Order: sequence, then C-alpha cells, then structure tokens
Amino acid sequence: MSDLILHHYPTSPFAEKIRCVLGFKQLAWKSVIIPAIMPKPDVLALTGGYRKTPILQIGSDVYCDTALICDVLEHIQPTPALFPESHKGLARVLAQWADTTLFWAAMGYNLQPKGAASMFEGAPAEAAKAFGADRAAMSTGMTRLRAPDATAAYKSYLRRIANMLDGQDFVMGNTPCVADFACYHPLWFSRKRVPVMAGILDATPGVLRWMDRMETLGHGKLEKFSATEAIAVCSASTRAKAQLDDKSFQDEHGIPLGSRVTVAAETFGQEPTEGELVAATRTRYTLRRVDERAGTVHVHFPRIGYVLRAVQTA
Repeated sequence: MSDLILHHYPTSPFAEKIRCVLGFKQLAWKSVIIPAIMPKPDVLALTGGYRKTPILQIGSDVYCDTALICDVLEHIQPTPALFPESHKGLARVLAQWADTTLFWAAMGYNLQPKGAASMFEGAPAEAAKAFGADRAAMSTGMTRLRAPDATAAYKSYLRRIANMLDGQDFVMGNTPCVADFACYHPLWFSRKRVPVMAGILDATPGVLRWMDRMETLGHGKLEKFSATEAIAVCSASTRAKAQLDDKSFQDEHGIPLGSRVTVAAETFGQEPTEGELVAATRTRYTLRRVDERAGTVHVHFPRIGYVLRAVQTA
C-alpha cells in the first residue's frame, strides 16, 4: 500500500476527526500542513477545486470529505472497526448528524465574538478579517444559526450525547465507532481551540470524561511531509488504485462514464471540481483530471452531500 498522506492544519476540527481515527487504527501517515484559508495552490493541484480540510492522498488517489476518508481507512485497516456489524447504519446516520447539525450548532456557539477574539488572540487584525472573509465565501447561500439559537441547540445536543454515554464508555457501546469521532471534533474545538468557550461542557461531566477517553487514542504514527513531496508522489504514481471495493456503475443522473462533469458540495464550500467521470458507485464519484504539477489524479467524493452535474458544451 502507498503511504497515507493527510493534508490538514492543526486547528481544523474535521482534520482532528481524521487524526483521531488514524490514532484509533494505529496507522502511520505523512502530515502535510496546508493553509487554513485560500489561496491553497498545492491543494488545488490535487483536487482541482475542492478546498475543504482535510484531504487524504494515497499515490494519485485523492479522497475528499471525512465521511469518505473514514470508509477508505476502514478498508485499509478493518480492525478495530469504525462500523460495527451490529449497527453500521445507525453509526453512519449518527455520524452524519454530528458532522452537520451538531457541528454547525457548535460553531455558531464557539465563534461568538468572545470565542473569535480568543481564537485570534495575538494575531494581526488582518488575520481575523481574512479568516472571516474566507469562511463567508464558503458559506454563500447557507442558513446559519444565530448565536443564541446555536447556544441553546448546542446545550441540548450535549445533554443528548451525555444520555448516549449513560452506562457505557462510548456513544454506541464500550468501544469507539465512527459516531464517536464525528461527535468529538466539534466539542474538541470548544475545549482546545476556544477554551474561553469551553464552560458549556461543564454541565455534562460524562461528556468530558468521554472526551478524555477519545483523546487518549492519539493520532497514530505521524511523519512530517511537504506539499512539494506530496505532489511529486502523485505525479510519479503510475496509476490510481482506489482503496474501496465497490466498482459497479450506478447511474442516477443519465450521465455516462467518460463524460465531462463537475462535483461540488451541496452547501458549505461549493467550489466545484471538474474532470472526467470514471466511476459512480453506490457510495462515491470519481473524477480523472490532469494537473501540470500533479499529473493524472483521481479525485473521489462521497455521493451523500455532493452534487454531480454534466459540463455543458457549446
């Protein structure tokens, strides 16, 4: 197997989700630190447009979105399992809720003026302004919770997570599953990135104890790597070897394989990636694209949360 290369930055909550999964599975990986905001030329050389964090690179295969990255890591290292046999579907549904509804409630609370000021304490005023403008551009068309509504929702969700943990160490039993990692990372942001806002967690001590257990999983075996090295790995890769079993074509759009298409997120971070559609399975889309630095790249997206469109030619 080619090396796992994670493109991320330390304060990204979704990157923390994947770092913790790598720790849970005790995987070795190469760490490429990327900018938190645009421009991201090295990321776009690999993805062709997608700019959210993190992305996972394996040779010339590039996997976007943490839901798909979790599937890839499960395929590579099936044990310990992220998707327990007895409740695979429930774990996936709970993880999807945590990555969306819980996450945006937590961020609406975390990034109130006091939290935002803490996040950029000691940084130039321009840094906070640039970050705000970057995230506003990514949020175009989204309905975001106002801070009071986000706070109320976050408190309710924390109580619900506490209820799930009643009598067990993790949210769906006594071992972690994908739902734990998805629930953890927005709360990690409150506790670690904006600790001035972390008092909201104190009302649920069982949640804090669970967070301590999650933290002990670590981040696996990390090796520093540069973006230049990662792009060279992609360029030198002889062919893509997607780390997923299902290769069957599932057509929901009337768009045949080989078509020129775009894939973009439904909501947050809607920058499209354009390429040749080379796979459309039950769970993912794969586009082949060519970059002058990275060479031929296969970029993979989950179906859920993403929109496939044919490129209209004149």
